[in-house]
Amino acid sequence: MAEYVLYISLFIIWFMLFYHMFLMEGGFFFSLRFKRTYDNYKREGSTFPSVTILIPAHNEEMVIENTIKSLIKLHYPKKKLEIIVINDHSTDGTGVIADLYASKYPYIKVIHNYSPDGGKGKSGALNIGFAHSSGEIIVVYDADNRPEPDSVKNLVLPLEMDEKAGAAVGKFRVINANKNVLTRFINIETITFQWLAQAGRWFWFKLATIPGTNFSIRRSVLEKLGGWDENALSEDTELSIRVYNLGYRIHFFPAAITWEQEPETWRVWWKQRTRWASGNMYVISKYLLHFRRLKTKKVFIDLFYFLSTYLFFFAGILISHSIFLLNLFFDLNIDPGIVSYVLLIIGFLLFVTEILLALSMEKKQLNVFNGFAVIMMYFVYSQLWLLLILYSSFAEMKRMLLKRERKWYKTERYREVS
Repeated sequence: MAEYVLYISLFIIWFMLFYHMFLMEGGFFFSLRFKRTYDNYKREGSTFPSVTILIPAHNEEMVIENTIKSLIKLHYPKKKLEIIVINDHSTDGTGVIADLYASKYPYIKVIHNYSPDGGKGKSGALNIGFAHSSGEIIVVYDADNRPEPDSVKNLVLPLEMDEKAGAAVGKFRVINANKNVLTRFINIETITFQWLAQAGRWFWFKLATIPGTNFSIRRSVLEKLGGWDENALSEDTELSIRVYNLGYRIHFFPAAITWEQEPETWRVWWKQRTRWASGNMYVISKYLLHFRRLKTKKVFIDLFYFLSTYLFFFAGILISHSIFLLNLFFDLNIDPGIVSYVLLIIGFLLFVTEILLALSMEKKQLNVFNGFAVIMMYFVYSQLWLLLILYSSFAEMKRMLLKRERKWYKTERYREVS
């Protein structure tokens, strides 16, 4: 019996490894072709439609000033630009800083939300900002972001050139990547995610997922959708499913670049990623159980990917780990054999190869330090993800059974030097 369970878990693990290889191949081909696509789009030019940038901000005094300064430097006609900071029930100096810049720049507005529902989540703040916006295109940045000067222009381009695109997502980079081992791991993880999951899915399936920041969406699409789902902790993933269900694409366009902070302590990392995992489980349960109601069946590719990643893949690893450890102390009548060890080594090499290939697509990221970090990630970071998914699954099931309210955790920030 244990032998059959082990075979099933190994099949699941290898299925996901091959799928990731397939996506990585797509990401690589996409990177080769993207420059030509970008040049063609730029040649066609932009009509510069009106844009509203939404910045939800809850206790962001450490970072909000640098974000506003970056937005002021954007290469976009200011008469077509509207920047709205939603000061969402902050108890620090966020509102004062935002008001100061609003008094100097007429295209910057501040909405102070001190209603009883204020400060309870990003979705609510975005819906308030959207209600006060006027732009044809809505762009969202987190309050710790430093978008590059052409980022908004490059988020608008794919919506102008691709009429089937309801939204466009850019690329984010880690501003504190060299702070410590954890931020170096996260930097490698984010680069891999974008070139494997985002670029790969876009190349093969014309699919991508809206991230929490650095994306644009047509106003008309948001109006049809009724804004953001305020029950969703992963409001970005949830919104992605609904955009696809309307029949639109989400265009991955890595020329739109922003830089953002990442957690510098394991405690903050654990809380942030637990929120992400719980949020994605909410999305899976919301749409997979009612799959027949979805108008665009291609969405199932993404739902299956999330289900495989957050359930099957980690369950397969957990089961194989457990059987391996139990077999050391009890006789489970399993002989791993030489083939099992060969598969284990090949799996490790695939993991390393996929990530190194992703790093090769970013300038100065394929280096000796990152090479060692990738090896460490396999034995440390990936195993912690396993525990995190296990913990998040248990916490989400407990919350559903006890019908408790979802609690929003805002990621802690770190003071920056201007």
